Amino acid sequence: MVEGILNRIAAGDKTAVDECLKKYGGLVWSLSRRMLRNSDDAEDAVQEIFLDVWKNAAKFDASQASETTFIAMIARRRLIDRIRFTSRRISADALDEVMTEPVDRADKKMQISLEANDAVRALNSLRPEQREVLQLSIVQGLSHQEIADRTGMPLGTVKTHARRGILQAREFLGLAGVNTIKEVRA
Repeated sequence: MVEGILNRIAAGDKTAVDECLKKYGGLVWSLSRRMLRNSDDAEDAVQEIFLDVWKNAAKFDASQASETTFIAMIARRRLIDRIRFTSRRISADALDEVMTEPVDRADKKMQISLEANDAVRALNSLRPEQREVLQLSIVQGLSHQEIADRTGMPLGTVKTHARRGILQAREFLGLAGVNTIKEVRA
């Protein structure tokens, strides 16, 4: 079995660095260019992202995610940090564009997997009541009143759990203050 690029980088293999750039450079550049919209900022961000990849290569665990997912997560987090640092505000539509890949892209499956893993981890970080309310609302499409009727919780409690759950999920995903998640219907 061939050892992964990130494991080789962590072991100090200099040739793995070049392979990493060749294999994942396009993905990182594409994410950077689309999120930052300025090629100078994108170039700087790509350098920062690959520095983070090399610094964190030893943390890669193939049982948790693929190399592509690991690198995309580092890129996404670094780009969001960069956007915050420069005090730019991106619209929900712009972020949706970044997170929605064209159907014919080879990395479409990776992007869906990345977002699904993020969503699951965010939900699992919530209190059980918040998780239940959000799952009933988002997955089953129930209104707050329907959730209150089904669970026996007071309507105000359901609304509080939904709101706090969304805010905590945003924070977990590194999106606190960025309007990217549509509010749960009342």
